[in-house]
Amino acid sequence: MVRLNKIYTRTGDDGTTGLVDGSRVPKHAARMEAIGAVDEANSAIGLVLVVVSYGEPLGRDLHRIQNDLFDLGADLATPGDDFTPSEMVLRIVDAQVEWVEGAIDTLNEHLAPLTSFILPGGSEVSARLHIARAATRRAERSVAALAAVDSVNPAALAYINRLSDFLFVAARAANHDAGGDVLWVPGANR
Repeated sequence: MVRLNKIYTRTGDDGTTGLVDGSRVPKHAARMEAIGAVDEANSAIGLVLVVVSYGEPLGRDLHRIQNDLFDLGADLATPGDDFTPSEMVLRIVDAQVEWVEGAIDTLNEHLAPLTSFILPGGSEVSARLHIARAATRRAERSVAALAAVDSVNPAALAYINRLSDFLFVAARAANHDAGGDVLWVPGANR
């Protein structure tokens, strides 16, 4: 259980921050960039939840995803090569990735196949989901950059990749309910 009585500790005043294993790294390290980008993606999902009820299927899915993103942050904050979860070590697991895949399939069942790229926008919900998707893509790039220089749980990388796909399909589903995708027309303004 997490319990924080005091928010500031002053331990980061030297430009470092602590990881789960007790080690300290620079706040600008690739690992911290990835953790921060995941936090931004989670915050963007929170912005979607301002206009989507937690009682709706999408709201329940996004709430679950926010929780998973905290797990992902904990996973990234735990350096090492052993990605086995335990009572004391949070790791993203294949079941979390599979759940996102199932959620994508469920949303996609009622959508027509894409015949064009789509523009981010349409309904307010869709526009907010596209912002979350773009933030999640940035998080994915940051996690991939970390994986290029240090060990990263393969399930964590798969999760963040699937999540951006989920948010894209959720944005399409939101627009489907509000009149359809906003299509890109190549060269329309030449």
